Amino acid sequence: MNVRRLIPTAALSCAALLGLTALTACGSGSAAADRKGGRLDVVASFYPLQFLTEQIGGDHVSVSSLTKPGVEPHDLEISAKQTAKLGDADAVVYLKGLQPAVDAAVKQADLKTKVDASTLTSMEKHGNEVGGHAAAHDHAAGEEDHAGHGHSHSESGDDPHIWLDPVKYAEVAKGVGAALAKADPAHAADYTKNTDTLVTKLGGLDKEYAAVLKDTKAKVFITTHAAFGYLAERYGLTEEAINGLDPDSEPSPARIKDLQKMAKADGVTTVFYETLVSDKTAKTLASDASLKTDVLDPLEGITDKSKGTDYFSVMRSNLTALTTALGTK
Repeated sequence: MNVRRLIPTAALSCAALLGLTALTACGSGSAAADRKGGRLDVVASFYPLQFLTEQIGGDHVSVSSLTKPGVEPHDLEISAKQTAKLGDADAVVYLKGLQPAVDAAVKQADLKTKVDASTLTSMEKHGNEVGGHAAAHDHAAGEEDHAGHGHSHSESGDDPHIWLDPVKYAEVAKGVGAALAKADPAHAADYTKNTDTLVTKLGGLDKEYAAVLKDTKAKVFITTHAAFGYLAERYGLTEEAINGLDPDSEPSPARIKDLQKMAKADGVTTVFYETLVSDKTAKTLASDASLKTDVLDPLEGITDKSKGTDYFSVMRSNLTALTTALGTK
């Protein structure tokens, strides 16, 4: 069995530099910030970008999210009211390729600042091979498994779930910080300071994950959909997803059978499901293969079912769940 290759640090640095040049900031770069009590009015597409913008913007921004808590972001439809709010905002922070309705609305909106998180770090393709059992044999033979499977959210087929890798999330934070500083130069120093603080915290989270996951007994984990490809790649693990990149797709009987065989061969103990989609398929697979189930939260939204109240607490809950499932040497 092999694990996914780790992402080179140099590639991330280059991607961050390229991303900064890809920010769309029209006009003079001095947004008036004359709404919301003098604060910069920012619309974020969904929770991870809302949290990041709030952490960086602090008291100088008013941030709202297009995706309400409990709504699966991939399925979001934009209302006329949301479209109007987007058009009146000073800036939008979104992730092109994740939410088609948001992409269309942002394209039509006449905004001074548009920040596309996908331009701020390197994007990659993740997923499972159609033949899961064959892929399991490839792991054992030491071959890389990077074939795409299932629905993709963008024309390029890139995996959009970059926020689940703390290092990539930090790269996005740097780009968002730079965009806010350009849009509201009067508070640029505060945006820079807050960005540095957030990046430091994310660096600490990265070190926690790396320290805990380097010595696990097993290296393969099963999830309902392929949201954890970047995380797996970062920490030397292999994700096998039941539904590919689309959380609402249905796996074939052959895929289920192959996952059962793979679980036995690779010492898998747990099938992970998430809070915003049905756990039926995960529990069926777990029952048939005599496995446990647990939550691994893709952090697409915070609800009362979340095992944490913000990005960091949920990520640490995920780390505990992974450690328990994979075991330690």
